[in-house]
Amino acid sequence: MTTPNTLSRLTLRALPALLLAAFCAAPAVALASEADLMKRLDALAAELQKVKAELAATRQKTEAVEQRQLAVTTAPAPVTVASAPSSAPATVIGGYGEVTYNRPTKNASAAQADVRRVVLGLSHRFDEKTKLVTEFEWEHAVTSAGDRGEAAVEQAYIEREFGNGLRAKGGLFLIPAGLLNTNHEPTAFYGVERNFVETAIIPSTWREAGVGLSSTLDNGLTWDLGVTTGFDLTKWDATSTDGRVSPLGSIHQEGQLAKSRDLAVHGALNWRGVPGLLVGGSFFSGKAGHATADFSANNARVTIWDAHVRYTPGPWDLSALYARGTISNTVTLNQISVGNPTPIPSAFFGWYGQAAYRAWQTGDYTLSPFVRYERFNTAQRYAGLPVGAEVATGPNEKVVTVGANLRIGEGVVLKADYQKFSEDSTRDRLNLGLGYAF
Repeated sequence: MTTPNTLSRLTLRALPALLLAAFCAAPAVALASEADLMKRLDALAAELQKVKAELAATRQKTEAVEQRQLAVTTAPAPVTVASAPSSAPATVIGGYGEVTYNRPTKNASAAQADVRRVVLGLSHRFDEKTKLVTEFEWEHAVTSAGDRGEAAVEQAYIEREFGNGLRAKGGLFLIPAGLLNTNHEPTAFYGVERNFVETAIIPSTWREAGVGLSSTLDNGLTWDLGVTTGFDLTKWDATSTDGRVSPLGSIHQEGQLAKSRDLAVHGALNWRGVPGLLVGGSFFSGKAGHATADFSANNARVTIWDAHVRYTPGPWDLSALYARGTISNTVTLNQISVGNPTPIPSAFFGWYGQAAYRAWQTGDYTLSPFVRYERFNTAQRYAGLPVGAEVATGPNEKVVTVGANLRIGEGVVLKADYQKFSEDSTRDRLNLGLGYAF
């Protein structure tokens, strides 16, 4: 493949010949008409523009490949298909998708296949320092009033680069929490399903509308800060089980007419000072009542934080994460909803450890078996429930996942795993999956 450096060398080598040809042809040019001279100059300018366009396109392709490789092998990165820095406008199309098959071991009749999601991304670079990033997602194949599918804008923001590695962005973007939220393509994680801790405790894919600043320092430290929309506790439905599945997933706003009376702040630190090592954490906090009339929990605050590490020495890929969330000032609201199955939890948590090993590689194929153990509780504690009206907390669900990823080239992966649940064995299942990213 022709690289940007190769194109540059070829262009430089061609310049002397062009100059010599122009010098030798000087007498003929002098005798040519003005129209003929302009025609030749136009042709030369067109050829130069063509070379520039080829060089810019090659730079875009090279950087996009490098970014995807870096995201998969070292650390979480925003799920975007970003164009390379260039003085000329450039637009790049990318995306990812996955098809899954789940078969419960104790109820084979509940087996199902699903076009889980298809995502298309469009990134446009206006100039060397300014770009637009958008992503559009379709889930479960069919989206209509009578179907379970969903269509959503996953990202839509403008980013501006400044000096010293400083970047600013505004719009709808992914919150830099955990290892998965900003790096959730199927080619970037092990197993058919995203892990429970980073879906039930840290909602996936969690995005907010707002502004943010970030920078990568020379010592390998990356920091993120931002002010965004937060959660809406008025959406909590104590009669539904949604809050048990994911407390924050049931009250997130996703930029859809989001209540913004109370804004939230977030921050993240990630250090990559040692090759193959990532150590980091994140924090998010904001009120969730939005001064809503006749709402008894306007001072309720949602806070969630995590700490994570990932290490990839040689063929190994080792990672661990702990996340904890709290919702304060919910006593009165829980007392009002006594008798319903899903009060608002005051605390929830989860953690996991995972190990993968690159066991076999030949040509474009790479086989990586893995094992993951996770423990999580979406309702560790309640506040405000009177004696005699308590609702059971927990349980501390424990899940073991064993499986393998077979990568085909850089953009396709086949997956298979088995999941064992300690508290609810009816959820034990075999999973198969096909994923891609480009």
